Amino acid sequence: MSTSWEAHFQQTIQSLKARDLYRSLRFVDPAGGGECRLADRTMLSFCSNDYLGLAADPRLSAVSRDTAEKWGSGSGASRLVSGNPSLYRELEHAVCRFKETEAALVFATGYAANTGVIPALAGPEDLVLSDALNHASIVDGCKLSRGELRIYPHGDVASVETILKENEGRFRRTLVVTDGVFSMDGDLAPLPDLIEVCRRRNALLMVDDAHGTGVLGDNGKGTVEHFGVKSPTLVQVGTFSKALGGLGGFVCGSSLLVDYLINKARTLIYSTGLPPAVLAANREALNIASSDGQRREHLLRLVNMLRSGLRKMGYEVPLDPTPIIPLVVGDSAAALALSRKLWDQGIYVPAIRPPSVPEGASRLRISLSAAHRTEQVERLLAALAHYS
Repeated sequence: MSTSWEAHFQQTIQSLKARDLYRSLRFVDPAGGGECRLADRTMLSFCSNDYLGLAADPRLSAVSRDTAEKWGSGSGASRLVSGNPSLYRELEHAVCRFKETEAALVFATGYAANTGVIPALAGPEDLVLSDALNHASIVDGCKLSRGELRIYPHGDVASVETILKENEGRFRRTLVVTDGVFSMDGDLAPLPDLIEVCRRRNALLMVDDAHGTGVLGDNGKGTVEHFGVKSPTLVQVGTFSKALGGLGGFVCGSSLLVDYLINKARTLIYSTGLPPAVLAANREALNIASSDGQRREHLLRLVNMLRSGLRKMGYEVPLDPTPIIPLVVGDSAAALALSRKLWDQGIYVPAIRPPSVPEGASRLRISLSAAHRTEQVERLLAALAHYS
């Protein structure tokens, strides 16, 4: 390696450290019941996206083990070659039933879904609108599309309509992309209004429901069910890696859409298929999420308890029904300091800093799981009250 590259690496790392933006990997082992093993300590964890507590569910482990014994450990090739076992068909049928759509297509990850679907739907002659707080995978997918990209203010439907109206007839097609639940703030996209605006302006709407799937709605079907909306042209993206406790992403919508994406989504075409054990566990997780409403009910009770307790302390916490609760503290140093204080109390909530959030909006991103108990949330509230 040349000295110029080494100097560049060193200068970059030193700059990140000076601005309290340096990151390093920590080895975190699950301990069950909302806890984890970290640095030889058992910590109370409030940073996992395992919202339904399914990641350690023994039913998923049993299905994974039995499938691995029967099918082996890997798929061996991309889905369009030989890495497409019939387990994929069963999983995609399960996704269709869960999301109430005609068809579904499973990707290796949620990130791969967004960075494959968006460039497949939009190209250099198209207009792409993206919410200012969309997840990085959406941002990257929009850039990869090479379309004309417009970032609209967070949740501002009037701005979306203005942009669509001003650009009517200038582009071949128009795609609007939004998260369903925003990953750092835990708030909801104004989905009913976006659907209506896109219908009037002949734009295609894509919603990434990674953080809503399994959590929102009476049956856990996500943001669409929560709002009680339907649109035959809506493109829904989701993931198995959060509330469903597994791995992989998916897109669902019309059969025509899925047929098109099989032929155009590069992250599907050129990625090795998921291991059979993962496919089977994802299907089992969907079955559990569909039938076990008690997990969601318990989770919502914890969400309401924590949000209410934080508001009483003076934190500006919205009353959204999602398990993502942001404690915005300002600069990176302040967020790190609060995270360390909780660490000393045996509570693990990492600081979230730029570029994951805007400058001046560093925070603790608290996330709840159905695996948590009421007394664990009370312990977190007591610790935060001590430092507020």
